[in-house]
Amino acid sequence: PGPFTILVLCHIRLEKTFRVCHQLLIMGRRPARCYRFCKNKPYIKSRYCRGVPDARIAIYDLGRKKARIEDFPLCIHMVSLEKEQLSSEALEAARISCNKYIAKKGGKDSFHLRIRVHPWHVLRINKMLSCAGADRLQTGMRHAYGKPQGLVARVRIGQILLSVRSRDGVKAHVLEALRRAKYKFPGRQKIVISNKWGFTRMKRDEFEKLKDEGKIIPDGCYCKIATDHGPLNL
Repeated sequence: PGPFTILVLCHIRLEKTFRVCHQLLIMGRRPARCYRFCKNKPYIKSRYCRGVPDARIAIYDLGRKKARIEDFPLCIHMVSLEKEQLSSEALEAARISCNKYIAKKGGKDSFHLRIRVHPWHVLRINKMLSCAGADRLQTGMRHAYGKPQGLVARVRIGQILLSVRSRDGVKAHVLEALRRAKYKFPGRQKIVISNKWGFTRMKRDEFEKLKDEGKIIPDGCYCKIATDHGPLNL
């Protein structure tokens, strides 16, 4: 073939290569069902694992975060019933859904929502092309260790995913908000009404008794108990 024919063939080959690379760049996320189960060891961001994309969820406390401990006696949890991985996108969707519903129905100052799990585990993807000319660009199962793609939280059975403390008057709205947030997650979850006072470790009757005795020391969302030990205050 003459030089003009060779030039045309090279141009066609380059155009096909650019088309394949463009398809590789605009490829979307894999569905979360591909990464639902905890199959591999925990793989976190470190100096060895670089280029990890940021988690979609960045806010873990919403509502009236600085409310006094006496203001929100009710506490309701969403508990996972499966050992699985929850993507940061699913956590963000649940956070938005729950926050919007309670703020609309009960008021934005009537609750404090806390996301209890964090997406530390890094997902990997070995990008494969499925278009014309892909066999010339990809390596198959050689060098198959993938590149970082996203972040997930690894949860176990019985682990708390979301917690809400609020007034007793908005109990129905909190339950409905958590029920709607369940649809953002795979697997099964359960909504549990705690017998504790807010986010503290004490039961409600025990808290009220200690409060009457003046032994409760507020400590943010939690509290300490003043004991009879320690230095004397003269």
